[in-house]
Amino acid sequence: MESTTETRVHYTADTRASQFSVQVVAGGLLSAFGHSPTIAIRDFSGDVRVNPDDLGHSSMKLTIQAESLAVRDDISDKDRREIERTMRQDILETEAYPEIVYECSDISTSKVGEGQYALTLNGDLTLHGVTRFQAVDVRVTLNGDALRAFGTFSLLQTDYALKLASVAGGALKVKDELKFSFNIVARKQG
Repeated sequence: MESTTETRVHYTADTRASQFSVQVVAGGLLSAFGHSPTIAIRDFSGDVRVNPDDLGHSSMKLTIQAESLAVRDDISDKDRREIERTMRQDILETEAYPEIVYECSDISTSKVGEGQYALTLNGDLTLHGVTRFQAVDVRVTLNGDALRAFGTFSLLQTDYALKLASVAGGALKVKDELKFSFNIVARKQG
């Protein structure tokens, strides 16, 4: 039987070198005239524990400060303020649910090149007080003291009891699906 003690290498996210965003898609009768904003996720922390001998026995936790979500697009200040106010107060309810957390310790792996891997993270996402299973496909590159993870995933707002924003009497509303995109750099810790 193998030893249960594992050597794990600790990495933390370098948020200045990382990009993380969500695309909101407009729907409804007036969607051709509507705005499908891209939301930047600006304040997050990531903690990754990598077992270099078996990536499947690694773990990660990502915490997003919900208040930090901000419209990235070039729109008027008035529209930006209104979208961000609606997102924070009416949809995410950031005062009651200040953090969005993804935790994973079940990882499927396959090596695709030297220091390059295709992973499926099988974890739990807690958003708006609701925790649900969320699989995330990710490409990972391990290079010296850095780890780079990039990929995309989608989720349905209604799965997390989030209200779907609408204006103009419902003629312009957002679709249920949100599309996330990330390119996260993490640095090895002492």
